[in-house]
Amino acid sequence: MDLVIATVSQGLLWALLAIGVYLTFRVLDIADLTVEGSFPLGAATAATLIVAGSHPLVAIVAACVAGMLAGVVTGILCTKFKIPALLAGILTMIALYSVNLRIMGKANLPLLQQDTIFTIWNLGMDKMMTTLVIGAVIVLVVALLNYWFFGTELGTAVRATGFNPHMIRANGINTDNMVVLGLLLSNGLVAISGALVAQSNGFADVGMGVGTIVIGLASVIIGEVLFGTRSFKNCLISVILGSIVYRAVIAIVLQMGMPPNDLKLFTAILVALALSMPLLQARWNKIRKGGR
Repeated sequence: MDLVIATVSQGLLWALLAIGVYLTFRVLDIADLTVEGSFPLGAATAATLIVAGSHPLVAIVAACVAGMLAGVVTGILCTKFKIPALLAGILTMIALYSVNLRIMGKANLPLLQQDTIFTIWNLGMDKMMTTLVIGAVIVLVVALLNYWFFGTELGTAVRATGFNPHMIRANGINTDNMVVLGLLLSNGLVAISGALVAQSNGFADVGMGVGTIVIGLASVIIGEVLFGTRSFKNCLISVILGSIVYRAVIAIVLQMGMPPNDLKLFTAILVALALSMPLLQARWNKIRKGGR
């Protein structure tokens, strides 16, 4: 039971990363690598403020703002300077490595003996259950806010920009602004995830963003394959559940004896299989029909 609670709680904290990746990968139709820099940026910002004596909630808000600024930088590089989105994300990610080192002053910043959001609001429960409850509340609030926002006129314009930019431009909408807004929201959520994970793990590390894009993609793809994409609400729920399922899969393979050093390779293979699932399913159906 402890393993289940720990797995679900970690899945909820990383679900914010998955939602952020979903906003760029599916909504904007952009492969944004900024998340590999904005995730540790959120962790570094939150950890530094907590060590300096700030309230953990203030640290999370500051981390969100820092992530938003990182998304704006990528958006400006992509829209104003016409740098391809993939390359713009890589440039911001590389720059953020130095920024994160500047913020923390060193490569690793521990939060030992520091109050975090999970120790202040423990509600008389142990750490794992507290993480589960707080993570569930935060994810629920973020999901509801995203569902509300993307149902508004502005949110619909962001979704339409990724779906058909030519049509939305013909209706007088500035697609560049919509791309910047989407990247801002995405990296803000990713930074919040980084801040929460840092407080849960008890440290912030400059290298903790390596592979986060693959983790986010794994959560998105697994959620879509298992739980469907019938509507935007269904997509949000699928992404959150996909993050939890991904963490469960990781926990299972570790229990089966897989070396932790092989997790990145396993995740990459898992994402490749999930992405190719529609093609494999179509070929299987074709083979079955041919056999008949």
